[in-house]
Amino acid sequence: MRKNPGEFPDSDYGDIKPGRAGGIKGRYSQLINLRTFSSLKNPTFRLFWAALLCQMTAMNMQMMARSLLIYRLTGSTAILGIMTLFNAVPMLLLSLFGGVLADRLPKKWVMIFGQSGSAVVALGIAISLQMGFLDREGSWWILGVAAFFQGTIMGLMMPSRQAMIPEIVGGEQLLNAVSLSNMGTSVMRFLAPAVTGYLIGENYNFHVVYFTMTGMYLLSVVFLSFLHVKGRAPVRASGALADIGEGIGYLRRQTIVLFVLAFSLFAVLLSMPYAMLLPVFTEDILKVGAQGLGLLMSVSGIGAIAGSLVLASLPNKKRGLMLIVGTLVMALALIVFAFSKSMTLSLVVIVFVGVGQTSRMALGNTLIQYYTEPEYRGRVMSIYMMQFGLTSFSSFAAGLIAEAVDIQWVVGGFAMLLVVIALLTLGFARRLRHLD
Repeated sequence: MRKNPGEFPDSDYGDIKPGRAGGIKGRYSQLINLRTFSSLKNPTFRLFWAALLCQMTAMNMQMMARSLLIYRLTGSTAILGIMTLFNAVPMLLLSLFGGVLADRLPKKWVMIFGQSGSAVVALGIAISLQMGFLDREGSWWILGVAAFFQGTIMGLMMPSRQAMIPEIVGGEQLLNAVSLSNMGTSVMRFLAPAVTGYLIGENYNFHVVYFTMTGMYLLSVVFLSFLHVKGRAPVRASGALADIGEGIGYLRRQTIVLFVLAFSLFAVLLSMPYAMLLPVFTEDILKVGAQGLGLLMSVSGIGAIAGSLVLASLPNKKRGLMLIVGTLVMALALIVFAFSKSMTLSLVVIVFVGVGQTSRMALGNTLIQYYTEPEYRGRVMSIYMMQFGLTSFSSFAAGLIAEAVDIQWVVGGFAMLLVVIALLTLGFARRLRHLD
């Protein structure tokens, strides 16, 4: 591990400088001169952030539309869980190779090809819906195929997206930039589900949603194409498998990074199944339909936005403690949500779920990247991204268990276990607790 983790190499992403104060540009520069938005003074990060907003708009629309469409086509929580496996398996198998791509190739082009592929997949589903292929009995497999391709794209692309941020903004701005990225994601989590619920409406206009997703992915490609890259990724003589082995060997030597990865993995595995099972809560327990589902996801996004803004304003102190406490808040809120039968109470506690989720994501991501050497960052982040594929297996297990056990006990039981893990970490993991 380097002696000073805060030392990062100069960015390879452009040499554009903010304009001088004066006129519209000057007022804009003063507006974002606050610490909370300091990363947005970087023009390259603004382009990256805009591309991220477009991507996350499409992904949040897909998350709601696909889950609701599957549940209405099949009425089965088990099939909801199976659908996550279609997405998870390629993500797990290919994420490590995505890390190799991130450390070998220009990350901009990896993302451009990935976003273009996502647009093709979304367009294929939109056409299938428009032509009525997904109205037939047993047609849900088409969504499974699309989920498989989407998982393939995510596995290969996401390590590049994550590892690009510190190259743009540097080490001391990393928490701010990651928090602002999460804030953008949360804004879309707030807006996209509400728009999706409105577009679906009473006429089940799912095809409109997927056409909209196609447009957002393509707009992301446009923003990415303007990223100015003046550096090149190092040329390696070794093969991809040798690179993967080298990355795993590096991670085994970095115990603090490994510990943060393990804690984040448990948090994701035990907290994220609720998102996949949310349509069951809105359809069968709260009985609020697609509009209610969109509202719950949007309110969760409000909590995440608030949490992201707070994190973006904080100095680089006690980040390990904040990671543990944020996870604990999320788990406690999930317990209340799981057993709530009141839409009002559910709306209140899901705000804290959003706060805890964004704290866990931003702080875990930041600590891992901050304490990882630049030449290994893509491969380490590919291992970090594998947790989202593994989450699908926990979601699948939760869906199967929910077929036999009350779904409230499934989500609530997972959250209770996470509370225990967070408290044990808080009490006994001194090194993580005191990590800055």
